[in-house]
Amino acid sequence: MVISMDIQNFWDAVLRQDAARIRTCFAEDAYVNWHCTNERFTVEEYIRANCEYPGEWDGVIERTETVGNLTVAVVNVYAKDRSVSFHVVSFMRIEEDRICALDEYWGDDGEAPQWRREMNIGVSIR
Repeated sequence: MVISMDIQNFWDAVLRQDAARIRTCFAEDAYVNWHCTNERFTVEEYIRANCEYPGEWDGVIERTETVGNLTVAVVNVYAKDRSVSFHVVSFMRIEEDRICALDEYWGDDGEAPQWRREMNIGVSIR
């Protein structure tokens, strides 16, 4: 099965907090899980959480992989003023060109913790 949903359009709508456009990306009975905070949302709850989140946002899709009806997207999301930055991994189950299930993992971008820096291991990715 080939997935034809436009992932760029979805993320553009999310970053611009465009409720009407986000809504068109989801199946009517879809759900969203944010595992890091142990929350499940209906589509309308997800839209509200996203669109009422303070600030102006931008981001870039760094990677997508599709296997069957599952698309995985890795996105760097950041405040337009660059005050905060996150990486999100989204697992999107897509049926009939709409997201029917979305499992997301959000993480704050930042430096390695002090204890690992003191070990003098690892190098910067960017």
